[in-house]
Amino acid sequence: MILPLDRWPGSKEKWRRAEQLGFDTAYTYDHLSWLRLADRPWFGAIPTLTAAALETSRIRIGTLVTSPNFRHPVPLAKDLLSIDDISGGRLTVGVGSGGVGGDATVLGGPAWSLRERTNRFVEFVGLLDELLRNAETTSQGSFYSANEARMLPGTLQQPRPPFLVAANGERGLRLAAQYGQGWVTLGRTTREDEFCFDVVASQLRRLDEILAESERSPKPIERVLLNGLSTERPLVSLDAFVDWAGRYQELGITELVLHWPEPNSLFESDMKIFETVAVEGLSQL
Repeated sequence: MILPLDRWPGSKEKWRRAEQLGFDTAYTYDHLSWLRLADRPWFGAIPTLTAAALETSRIRIGTLVTSPNFRHPVPLAKDLLSIDDISGGRLTVGVGSGGVGGDATVLGGPAWSLRERTNRFVEFVGLLDELLRNAETTSQGSFYSANEARMLPGTLQQPRPPFLVAANGERGLRLAAQYGQGWVTLGRTTREDEFCFDVVASQLRRLDEILAESERSPKPIERVLLNGLSTERPLVSLDAFVDWAGRYQELGITELVLHWPEPNSLFESDMKIFETVAVEGLSQL
């Protein structure tokens, strides 16, 4: 996870280095600003990913996540189609319902209730899926509509770039089962007696139950853990990472996402340890 904090001459070196270190995918958040770093510079996800696509050749790139907070599926689909093309088919689309911080009210409207946010998310993902799969889409929804929206020449990845659906609740997990090539969790909890590992284990059990109910094989869907927003700290040493990653590997997580070290933030960590983990970590599991 590379935060879009730096002007491009500095930021592009992170994307290049991520590829050199052998990472599978480099993501960025899709926010207009972020509450935890509200007083720091913050650049847009779409132009950042476009530039990153031109600076790299192998590594996959993507949003983790984009949301309905300030996005409409029609222009977003066109932007994603373009990035997929520019990157040579290396785009992954992480989607989520969006947070309740500044992004939720930046357009001047009131914050949505949890019910409305979830309803919008369900409709948002469904229409985005339809737009990216079809040359032309007309759809009328309660929140998002499209009228003869053309997506030519279509994405390089067919039937569309893979979706990673971030979800904690029942409806979100069902949305991941329906549309996702992957499911994303933060594993976060506010209870002092509840550990991230236990939360993820419970979520995975419920996801597998939903997949079984839908008669979809559990295997094709990736299970992604985004680290950095829980109390777990796998980047204090290589041994700590190997222990942490091994436990989640055994649990069924298939992709681990780490934040690029950022000084003076909750993602501050030793760059040497981070690079050692990137080069040696997985081989020790």
